[in-house]
Parts: sequence; structure tokens; C-alpha cells
Amino acid sequence: MEQTKTASEKLAERKARLLDLHKKRQEARTDNHQEVVAEDARKKLPKNWEARKRQAEWIMADDKAREEAQAAGKDYERLKLLEVSAIDADRIDKKKKRKDNPDLGFSTYEAQTARQYSRLVKTMPARDMAKYEKQKEELGEDFYGGPNSTLHSRTKDTPGAINNMVKDLEQQIERRKKYSRRRIYNDDADVDFINERNSKFNKKLDRFYSEHTAEIKQNLERGTAI
Repeated sequence: MEQTKTASEKLAERKARLLDLHKKRQEARTDNHQEVVAEDARKKLPKNWEARKRQAEWIMADDKAREEAQAAGKDYERLKLLEVSAIDADRIDKKKKRKDNPDLGFSTYEAQTARQYSRLVKTMPARDMAKYEKQKEELGEDFYGGPNSTLHSRTKDTPGAINNMVKDLEQQIERRKKYSRRRIYNDDADVDFINERNSKFNKKLDRFYSEHTAEIKQNLERGTAI
């Protein structure tokens, strides 16, 4: 038979349990405070912090792998290519081509003019400094141009420059033949609008509800709707 605990022993047990609860409460309070501080610090970070962190980690890992490859006497770029699949390689190549030619079509006349200017500059031959100095000496002050300069009869285009201009114009004509005028309306489409605003509204309705009303529309057209 267990001995009955005295009042002092019961009091000691209660104090021990109270002390343990107090310690747990303090630990929970400390953990909550640390989590609040950490959350506040995360909120103060930039929105792209996670992406920047991943990029920094990738750069560090890449530098480490490069150093290890150099220490082993291996070509790091070749090792990287061995780990890239054919699909990823094709995607990377297409992305680089888009960067080399970001303007993939007509946007504005200013952009088109700048694009043509860049294309013509790339096809220009290397500068002939001897010819440059000779022309500069022949024209004198008129070489730089001015309000009273007249160069109409003092300069003459070379046959090669004329041929290049003709060739470029012929290429432009050939490219224009391949273009087709973008039509605003489809001539074969059903006319179910009375003006431009109504046409846009009908297109919006068709985009959201066409799959639900296709059967009703067909029945109305056939005259079999109930």
C-alpha cells in the first residue's frame, strides 16, 4: 500500500510542475519572438531576393566547379555541354538568336528605320583611309559640309557603290513581294455586328461563351430551335 504523501511533498510537486510550465512558457515566448523578428526581416527583403539568392548560389557553385575542372586539367565548357540535353541546347540557341535580333517584326516606322540602318551599317565595307585622306585633301573645307558648301559636281559614286545600292533595292523589292496586307476583317466570316464597338463586344462574348452556345446558334441557323 502506497504511503500517503504529506502536504509538504504535494506542495513541492506542484511547485516543480509550475516551474516546468513556466520554463516552457518562456521557451515558447522566445521562439515566437525569434520567428516574428525573422518574418519582419524577410518582409524587408527585396521581392526578388529568393531569385537573387539562387543566382548567387549558382554562380558560387559554377565558379567552384570551374576551379575544380582547371585543377584537374579539364575543359570546363566541354564538361558543361555534356550535361545539357539536345532540347535544352536548342532552346538556348533560339534564345540567343532572339537576343541578336530582338525586333522580329514591324512595330513602328522609327523602329523599322533603325533596324534598316543597323543592317546597312553591318554590310558596309571596311573604311579605306587612303581614299578618305585623298577626298579630304581634294575637297578642303567643303569636306565637312556647311551652309555654303556645294558637293554636287565634286563627288562621284563608284560603280561598286552603285551596284551595292541596286542590289539592296532589288532585295527589298523581293522581300515586299512575300508580304501580304493584314486584313482587319475576314470576308468569309459571318457578319453579326453593326459597328466596330459591337464587333469587339461580340468577340468578347464569343471568347467566353462560344462553347456553351454553339448548339443553340446552330439550331437557330437551321430553324430547328424550340
